[in-house]
Amino acid sequence: MKGPRVDTEANHRLFTRRAALLGGVQLAFVAGLGARMQFLQVDQADQFRLLAEENRINVRLIPPARGEVFDRNGVPLARNVPSYRIVIVPEDAGDVEEVVARLSQVVPLDPDDVERAMAEVKRSAPFLPITLADEVSWEDLSRVSVNAPALPGVTPEVGLSRVYPLGSDYAHVLGYVGPVSDFDLERIEDQDPLLRIPRFQIGKVGVEAKAETALRGKGGAKRVEVNATGRVMRELDRREGTPGSDLQLTIDAKLQSYVQARLNNESASAIVMDVQSGDLLAIASAPTFDPNLFVRGISSRDYNALTENKFRPLASKSVQGAYPPGSTFKMITAMAALEDGLIGPDETVYCPGHLEVAERKFHCWKRAGHGWVDLQNSLKQSCDVYYYDLALKVGIEKISAMANRFGLGVRHDVPMSAVASGLTPTKEWKARVHGQDWVIGDTVNASIGQGYLLASPLQLAVMTARLASGRAVEPRLVKSIDGIEQPARGGDSMGMNENNLRKMRRAMYEVVNDRRGTAYGSRIIEDAMRMAGKTGTSQVRNITAAERARGVTKNEDLPWERRDHALFVNFAPYDDPKYAVAVVVEHGGGGSTAAAPIARDVTLQAMYGDEPPLEAYPTKDRDRIREQQRVLRGMQPLANISGKDQA
Repeated sequence: MKGPRVDTEANHRLFTRRAALLGGVQLAFVAGLGARMQFLQVDQADQFRLLAEENRINVRLIPPARGEVFDRNGVPLARNVPSYRIVIVPEDAGDVEEVVARLSQVVPLDPDDVERAMAEVKRSAPFLPITLADEVSWEDLSRVSVNAPALPGVTPEVGLSRVYPLGSDYAHVLGYVGPVSDFDLERIEDQDPLLRIPRFQIGKVGVEAKAETALRGKGGAKRVEVNATGRVMRELDRREGTPGSDLQLTIDAKLQSYVQARLNNESASAIVMDVQSGDLLAIASAPTFDPNLFVRGISSRDYNALTENKFRPLASKSVQGAYPPGSTFKMITAMAALEDGLIGPDETVYCPGHLEVAERKFHCWKRAGHGWVDLQNSLKQSCDVYYYDLALKVGIEKISAMANRFGLGVRHDVPMSAVASGLTPTKEWKARVHGQDWVIGDTVNASIGQGYLLASPLQLAVMTARLASGRAVEPRLVKSIDGIEQPARGGDSMGMNENNLRKMRRAMYEVVNDRRGTAYGSRIIEDAMRMAGKTGTSQVRNITAAERARGVTKNEDLPWERRDHALFVNFAPYDDPKYAVAVVVEHGGGGSTAAAPIARDVTLQAMYGDEPPLEAYPTKDRDRIREQQRVLRGMQPLANISGKDQA
């Protein structure tokens, strides 16, 4: 009988332990449930009470601050300024048209802005804010806030808008921003959600467009709580985006301002380049325009005034323009012959005023001819016949190859729109593009920068910098990104015979400083700052034999669009080159009269870093230059600011 009693006691003890364990688990569960209920009902009571009152949580994108742009000395070129605007979120507004009608009774709304906004409402996601009015006053913003209960979905905001402090001086370099268009969305592979925000601004042309990704930054987001009427009750949390990168350009704002003023309303362009580093110190194109007009959408009237101007103010001629380089190309033809050992510097060619090739006469610009000329005199007096003769010895393939080595026919990597590649033709090119054989006359024309040859002012500046330095200098426009210096582009040695380069530099010096030189009238008197250069005049029309027989019509007697282009390239100082300059005046006539004076003034401004003293100019020019400086001073926003003040 004892055995069963022992088993019963053991079972009882086992049951008691299990019951205790189960009770502990149940107690822990109840405690956890109670803690959770306290969290939801007490700690989170306010949040869930609001949600219970038909509140909703919306997630909205936060546009980042666009990166700003500065010149090499820290002068601001593109900045962001606060801008008050009124936006509406369609899904919060309900009946958008009714809400807009109410809003129009509170603040004045532009009918065009309302029409544009309603069109955006139809094609945009309902949760995206649509701008109804931009650049509104603080008073109007206050009225909207006071009337918020009657305006569901309508929110006053403070945003940032782009402004260009120096206006037209940088229009062709920076370009401008504008609202994202359907065309932009189609061509941009980047599917950044920011681009879907109506009226979000992106770069359209110039540096603003080419550096868009860096300048734009990354968007943030915020969660906001809105009630049943669409009114924002509070901001629950916010994740800030990443501002765009700030860019520092290589351009010198003061020099740029001067160059732009010096070109004035000519249809012209100019480049100033650092011979050693490749830095672009000035890139000017005239006439210009105010990029601020484009930021919020330019009016039809203003846009038509720009597009109908025959001087093409919207074109960045300094990098987009492609022109026959004329006699500025003669250094290339000469270098091709010298490097190939086909001529010596003392060899002479007789110029009677023309050269007959394949039963056709190719004329020199000087009808009576130059007589016997060697390399130096041919360049100094710009004798065409000397280069016709060289071309027959060298051939187009070697001439074009040499042009490429000096940066012609090459698209240079600068962050600007539609940078031209130019053209250095070859036999294969003509057969492929025109379906025709190359003829000897094509080579003769190319020797003096005519025919199929095309070059931009940027390429001509690169060519001149390479002649001056003997190195494969490349242009650089961006100096630093967010303070991180970008590599200079001085380049390695071109591997040219230094004696040949010295001969070319000396001949270019004679062009400007010898009394018989074609640019003697634009010389610099100060010995330490003398420049070396080359004039160029490129024809844009064909001169018939009949016209040549009766006398070629002067440029000033022709319609503007039929006049020759005027060109000039130079480097300075001659003994220690620091700056290379290229100037092209469209239909300006002669390079010596239209382009060389501009280049001389620009070169002096670059070397002195300020308004040059009158003593640097020939005596006969000083009265004219004094008056010119007075006029230009009034045209430059930075004329009275020193380099120290700029920084």
